[in-house]
Amino acid sequence: MPSPASDKHAPPPLPEPLGVSVADSHTHLDMQSGTVEESLAKAAAVGVTTVVQVGCDVQGSRWAAETAAAYDAVHAAVALHPNEAPRIVHGDPDGWSRQGAREPGGDAALDEALAEIDRLAALPQVKGVGETGLDYFRTGPEGKAAQERSFRAHIEIAKRHGKALVIHDRDAHADVLRILKEEGAPERTVFHCYSGDAAMAEVCARAGYFMSFAGNVTFKNAQPLRDALAVAPLDLVLVETDAPFLTPAPYRGRPNAPYLVPVTVRAMAAVRGIADDELASALADNTARAFGY
Repeated sequence: MPSPASDKHAPPPLPEPLGVSVADSHTHLDMQSGTVEESLAKAAAVGVTTVVQVGCDVQGSRWAAETAAAYDAVHAAVALHPNEAPRIVHGDPDGWSRQGAREPGGDAALDEALAEIDRLAALPQVKGVGETGLDYFRTGPEGKAAQERSFRAHIEIAKRHGKALVIHDRDAHADVLRILKEEGAPERTVFHCYSGDAAMAEVCARAGYFMSFAGNVTFKNAQPLRDALAVAPLDLVLVETDAPFLTPAPYRGRPNAPYLVPVTVRAMAAVRGIADDELASALADNTARAFGY
């Protein structure tokens, strides 16, 4: 019988603590095992002292706001995930929500959900509006209109409340950049789980957009991400887990959590050719600046 340490389904071991504390700029504690207290304690033990808890639907966004109000180490971001918008409008069974398929609600239902996100975005512990954006991987052409309407509404909400905009961009780079330009991006805009190449990183840099790198920057087939990280201005780079997803190598496929941020930080520092502490200091400063805490 394999030991827990070698079990491919077991949580990875705690990494060596960082010398400089950092923040996990994007995580989903509500989708991870264990309590919030346990997750925060494990993270703090290795130098991850702050997390941004991100909502993906109304229920998850309420939970994010409540959790951030209860824990000083947690900040919240609230939104309808891009795959949630067509689900609300069309009853799309491939949407994000954890509540199962539902009857189509139409545009009025989307407006109602957006109004709740708007209400939550006004709360002081909510530092971001997201993850919002476009996802052409899971949602087909029939869902694009709902996604775009939702994305534009989230941009307006973020600007009105002075909150960071947290973008989910999957297979939709050109349209995401176009809509940001058309609407006018908020002062602080974060590309969560940055997925573009070096050329797009240069576009983001010119616009002043933050680029947050997740554990997939460590994957063997992710050279375009490492190329993007290499050219991104250091003052626009963040780190995240997107836990429980995108566990960094060598633990890919096992459960992810904020305490694994140091694994990604060290891989990122190697790409940049700088010391771990130098990168960690920049990441800590950048995340606080991006989310205004």
